[in-house]
Amino acid sequence: MFRRKAHSHKSAARFLFHHWGSPVEIESITKCITASYSFLLLLRFDLPQSAMSLGYAEKLSYIEDVGNVGMTEIYDPPHILQEKIERLTMMIRKSKHLVVFTGAGISTSCGIPDFRGPTGIWTLQRGGNALPEASLPFHRAMPSRTHMALVELERAGILKFVISQNIDGLHLRSGIPREKLSELHGNSFMEKCTSCGIEYFRDFEIESVGLKETPRRCSNADCDVKLKDTVLDWEDALPYEEMNPAEVHCEKADVVLCLGTSLQITPACNLPLKCLHGGGKVVIVNLQKTPKDKKASLVIHGFVDEVIGGVMDLLNLRIRPFVRIDLLQTIFTQAMSLDQRYVNWTLRIASAHDKRALIPFIKSVEVSFSDHTMKEAVLDKHPFQLKRRTVWKIEPFDVILKVNFSEGCGCACSRIKIPIDFHVSRDDLTRDKDHVFGKLKSKAIKSSSCGHNSVIERKMLTSPKTEVIIRAIVTNVRWYDEITVKTSGAGSLSKCSLKRRKEGKNETEAARKLPKGQYRHN
Repeated sequence: MFRRKAHSHKSAARFLFHHWGSPVEIESITKCITASYSFLLLLRFDLPQSAMSLGYAEKLSYIEDVGNVGMTEIYDPPHILQEKIERLTMMIRKSKHLVVFTGAGISTSCGIPDFRGPTGIWTLQRGGNALPEASLPFHRAMPSRTHMALVELERAGILKFVISQNIDGLHLRSGIPREKLSELHGNSFMEKCTSCGIEYFRDFEIESVGLKETPRRCSNADCDVKLKDTVLDWEDALPYEEMNPAEVHCEKADVVLCLGTSLQITPACNLPLKCLHGGGKVVIVNLQKTPKDKKASLVIHGFVDEVIGGVMDLLNLRIRPFVRIDLLQTIFTQAMSLDQRYVNWTLRIASAHDKRALIPFIKSVEVSFSDHTMKEAVLDKHPFQLKRRTVWKIEPFDVILKVNFSEGCGCACSRIKIPIDFHVSRDDLTRDKDHVFGKLKSKAIKSSSCGHNSVIERKMLTSPKTEVIIRAIVTNVRWYDEITVKTSGAGSLSKCSLKRRKEGKNETEAARKLPKGQYRHN
């Protein structure tokens, strides 16, 4: 576990007393801190560490000056924090064009470390300290309360655009439409065709940074060129297709809300100030001072999740659960033996993104059969593949897969049944992906569990005879409420969580098409 160092309640109170020169007695402040202490622990101190920033920092080219790091964190006293939350809520209510500008601070509660905080990656590196061991796979990080609140604000028509400096892909995973998002520094899970512009959002981290070629090619038959990663290295310029809409929306904005960013990296840090020329206002929510504080109409020193959670309560907007759906494909290939008595067949469980890619959410696959005379098998390493020979005259049977999930998933496994009949050919099948995703999410929320799966596409090939089926599987469900964040498989839900789940049990979160160029979740 990677934890930020927590002061005792009284020492924290003394810090507040000394910093603000408040006349409030230390014991009074201590009571306020104690009242919200469990909430703060949940948000910041009790989450597993993700490998994201560790791997990203190591991939970047070496640079001596990464800006100010290790700056002191500041916490507004509870009563002042509440007053500021109310002011921010009023500004959002009155806003006609709200833009949100995000940094690493909105993802620390997801288990992803920041860079410049007291225990940030670059802070540790500058001090010659070892980086922490990662216990949460980067690809399994889930959106925070803030990520999901932004989705609700966008759906309500309040939030017009999001500009992110983060590369963790959590804005897209949470449900922010691609056309309403600029990822200035790229996305660790996105690769792009520079010929036709199609973007591919993967379930695995792309191998490189610096806009380099990846091992995969564009699936567009007219292109077939190698894809490139989208994450910038230090020397790379901000891409026009991300920077231009960001500038346009900042110029239109009447409020630019900066969340969890030190506003040090140029030219991105100057974007929020563009709203000032048209009479707009800048609001900064960050635990450290920033170079832009003097330009802001409101500066809030508090945990981003606590601030945005308070705003959502005052706006009477509920944050719906996050449901993660991953894809896999099963490939069943068969061929007759030379004597026409046997069928040689192969079953492969592969990534829907690329047949050669690892499937990061699968640990192993147990294979059994409805015909109990057939020998069971355990596939525990990539590629997950089983080869068998079966007599041609055998009756139809089912292959039953128990797909065991890897660390970070919300449940242990999912079960898949594949009917096999050597004597009958099935037709191709294509279902609406958004509809399938919507039904799976509704089912996951209603049952408060994951592991549900459904077929999206079936394709029959003739030479050799092959059936390829792409399936969608629910691998995580997370609920958000005022006090707790609960994940399926992580324990029982609070009464509040249960109430909210029942209220929203028929709601769906249809996956959205993202037409910036084009976008594919495969």
